[in-house]
Amino acid sequence: MTGWIGDERAQLAAEKILDAAAGLFVERGVGGVGMGEIAAAAGCSRATLYRYFADRGQLHMAFVHREAVRVGQQVAAEVHAAGTTDPAEAVTLAVLGAVRRVRETPALAAWFRQDDAATSSSVAQSSAVIEALGLSMVPDPLAARWLVRVVLSLLTVPGRDDPEERVMVERFVAPAVVAYATRVTR
Repeated sequence: MTGWIGDERAQLAAEKILDAAAGLFVERGVGGVGMGEIAAAAGCSRATLYRYFADRGQLHMAFVHREAVRVGQQVAAEVHAAGTTDPAEAVTLAVLGAVRRVRETPALAAWFRQDDAATSSSVAQSSAVIEALGLSMVPDPLAARWLVRVVLSLLTVPGRDDPEERVMVERFVAPAVVAYATRVTR
């Protein structure tokens, strides 16, 4: 039982590094931040940083996974609190809630600036991100992957305004997901 304190410290250190990275992503964009800058902002050496994250890709993946879990939990709570029994409305609330949460969070919105969108797209394809965000919206892994792509699409190529995005999700996304879920559960 001697390792549990060390494990807690390691988790806290990794969180501190990811928090420092978040601030830099807002200031300089995701692609404009190097590992040395993150180490300095976190108050640790580069060697310490590399003990927790082998490279930028691994740090990016950890950051996005952490935030996807957070957004997924918030969206699931919002959909539950809405108390809707209509599956199409639940899908609409989940998709639009995820988009809104990302846009409202500067460290996440930074991933969808024009010069950083390719990075976010490749990271979002990971199974950990899909599990954290997509499966909070629907229980089927394939549908979850598709909904994450819909969220990414709305973040990288937004509609004219919120009402237009709502109409697109209500008209095209929710019916497809509900029809698929109905067919699969028969």
